[in-house]
Amino acid sequence: MEPGANRRKKLPMSHEVLARVRGLRREQTDAERRLWAHLRARQLGGFKFRRQHPVGEFVLDFFCDEALLGIELDGGQHAEEDRQRYDLERSEWLAKLGIRVLRFWNHEVLRNTEGVLERLRQELAARPGESPLTPALSRRERG
Repeated sequence: MEPGANRRKKLPMSHEVLARVRGLRREQTDAERRLWAHLRARQLGGFKFRRQHPVGEFVLDFFCDEALLGIELDGGQHAEEDRQRYDLERSEWLAKLGIRVLRFWNHEVLRNTEGVLERLRQELAARPGESPLTPALSRRERG
């Protein structure tokens, strides 16, 4: 099998989305900074996560391609009815691509980081057979 043969087709990214991604990476919230400290460098079960990852016109706070798992951290504005409706539609669109989205409140990440990490470990453990890639190996090692 050729290197990269297991990779999904990348969706096109507009210049607006790219600019938004770059801005979001520069201006992380405290909750994003805290969770990223635990997700980066394959610290969580050997799975690789990306931060502020674009999928079409949407940007996921964190994304694990190997488990097709998106993580969204929500502030108070997400409690508003119109925002909840938008978030639901967005999650449904991502689900059509096979991406499951887990949502956590910012205060939950800040006050109960270990609980959030445990929930992520459970989700990752429940999905081991869904990806043809071995999470603990780098792309170079898989190729």
